[in-house]
Amino acid sequence: MPGAGPVTETLDLDAVKAELRARMRGLRRHLAESASVLGAQAAQRVPVELLTRIRMLAGYWPISGEIDPRALMTRAAGLGARLALPAALGRDSALVFRAYDPDTHLTLDALSVPAPGPMTEARRPDAIIAPLLAFDRRGGRLGQGGGHYDRTLALPALQECLVIGMAYSGQEVSAAPMQAHDRRLHYVVTEAEWIECR
Repeated sequence: MPGAGPVTETLDLDAVKAELRARMRGLRRHLAESASVLGAQAAQRVPVELLTRIRMLAGYWPISGEIDPRALMTRAAGLGARLALPAALGRDSALVFRAYDPDTHLTLDALSVPAPGPMTEARRPDAIIAPLLAFDRRGGRLGQGGGHYDRTLALPALQECLVIGMAYSGQEVSAAPMQAHDRRLHYVVTEAEWIECR
């Protein structure tokens, strides 16, 4: 039947993504108790030369066993970067970034993730730490499935932004399932190593 190929390929890719997400969520749950310690180890692997070039770093608030980026954010701030956290305005929207420091009052955003409230100053990062479920060494990234980071990273204002994936080393796969429009990571940092993807 004409046109059946792309539809089948999309369905196959969706099935691969769903299976990989289930497997990686299990791994993250297993590692969650060490999220802060492993996050602190990962923070030390990011080259100081890169951190000193970042003016505005957007991190994330760790949920669901994600590796904790706060030690990396603190390290970057100590080298002069200002910080931001993402906030979801709706289930199908791109993320916005708002000013953050350790004293910032956080509220739950549209996805029930702690984030700076709507009265907090908006920021445009020049580097983003992206959470993920799986990654590969070519910069492939598999997220939670909501598409929030995909929509956000596709925004014209963020096309020059560095994207640093942060993960446990066990989340590496040989090839993360990607679609043509998915943006690749520039770097990945784990507790074990710093990976230059491009």
